Amino acid sequence: MSNVNLEKIKREEFLKKPNFTKTDVKKTLDKIVKIVDHMMLKFHGDVFPRACSKNYVYDTVGNLEWDESNNESIWTTSFWTGILWLMYEYTGDEKYKKEAQLHSESFRTRIDNYYHKNEQEAGLNHHDIGFLYSITTVADYKLTGSKKALETSLMAAKLLSKRYIDTAKILQAWGDMSDPEQRGRMIIDCNLNIPLLYFANQFMPDDTYYQMAYNHAKTASKYIIRPDASTFHTFHMDTETGEPRFGSTHQGYSDDSCWARGQAWGIMGFPISYRYTKDKEFLEKAKCLANYFLNRLPKDFICNWDLIFLGDEDQRDTSAAAVAAIGLLELINQMPKTDKDREIYENACLYITQSLCEKYLGENNEGILKSGVYFYHGNLGINEYLIFGDYFFVELLMRLYKNWNSYW
Repeated sequence: MSNVNLEKIKREEFLKKPNFTKTDVKKTLDKIVKIVDHMMLKFHGDVFPRACSKNYVYDTVGNLEWDESNNESIWTTSFWTGILWLMYEYTGDEKYKKEAQLHSESFRTRIDNYYHKNEQEAGLNHHDIGFLYSITTVADYKLTGSKKALETSLMAAKLLSKRYIDTAKILQAWGDMSDPEQRGRMIIDCNLNIPLLYFANQFMPDDTYYQMAYNHAKTASKYIIRPDASTFHTFHMDTETGEPRFGSTHQGYSDDSCWARGQAWGIMGFPISYRYTKDKEFLEKAKCLANYFLNRLPKDFICNWDLIFLGDEDQRDTSAAAVAAIGLLELINQMPKTDKDREIYENACLYITQSLCEKYLGENNEGILKSGVYFYHGNLGINEYLIFGDYFFVELLMRLYKNWNSYW
């Protein structure tokens, strides 16, 4: 599956910039500061928002507890911490730093629980360790120089590396590594988990972590992207032979449709892998994914939860839109300045961001970004705030507002 179609972008609007400036970005960030301050009255210490709201109000969850029926908080508590770090960077207010560093201690406890008590109690038996630690303890280290945060991040990377299957050249997603029915499953979300390994490798005596991350990205690039530049959510590998088996979905509409947030993970994740590896294949594939995504947007530029749905009245997933817009910025930053598509991608990013700011910003101070879809088939978090959608929207704005040093 190495030959992937690069569609021509069809939306003429992307040929010119929208009337949306850094001043508009700042106005939205100032509104978000007030929302976050209100949310901090409820979510502080070891109390986090759940993955998704109900009737646009987040319930609380601890960092060491979760709803086993849907693994709701295993991978999502970090996004609230990430928002606090972004607020600290934007405002310079120490209260956000203080709260985020308390969270760093909580994430250290999760690691200690895994190694010294039992892994089920820690909720770390999955690949989303990268989501959990990149925007918490890695961010802590990058912003404060905390040696303990660095140590915790390296412990997390070590734990993530245990999910690597050398024969298949992948990091297994969720599931028991010893269960043959689950073994060999990779999902496109892992594009945002492997940056933890790239980061940690710079502190290692060899390139083992780098090779794991790079190999996984190469395998995903080869098999999880279809020839038309759409993506599978999930791909199954034979762990005995290393041969590809089949693609499927868990989150998308069907096995042969294109889950919007999965496509967005690809648009963002492959350029990040390029940033660490300089393998041009990742940029080429990201452009293919981006063009496919942009050609399937409704009139307001905000994707529906699966790209099989094109109508203006279908259900939006703003979290996917925010991730994809970040991906366009990451792609622009890595592309040669002579590439004629850079301006188109920048314009598209700004149109998406403008629409999110003007039409989808939270209105009740209980969350940041409306109209997300967590898990449609599970009837979970449909047309709600999603804590990861909130995080990625704030990251998107920070990337547009300043020369932001990525946590990924």
